[in-house]
Amino acid sequence: MKISTEVRGSAVIINPKGNLMGAPETEDFRQVVREHLDAGATKYIIDLSNVKWMNSLGLGALISAYTSVKNKEGVMVITNVSDKVKSVFMITQLIKVFQNYDTVDEALNAIK
Repeated sequence: MKISTEVRGSAVIINPKGNLMGAPETEDFRQVVREHLDAGATKYIIDLSNVKWMNSLGLGALISAYTSVKNKEGVMVITNVSDKVKSVFMITQLIKVFQNYDTVDEALNAIK
């Protein structure tokens, strides 16, 4: 898995590519979020457009990141979720926890 990041305005956009299914992918994801939290970032957009599949470990990594961001009084949203990945969010009811936007630009406008 590759993870790219981009800062637009005050938001950090994290774009994982591949499957988010376990170590080392989930640890890499957590590390990226930790680094930005340590640098003081409080707004995160997780762009899932390039995530092909996610299992419970991937969901756990997202929940862990979400909790860490919330504990720092920040906001974390997800965007570009494929129907296949969205089904996992719906089955687990996590679709009610994460704010979900169709595009990164839509998410940027929402978290300003």
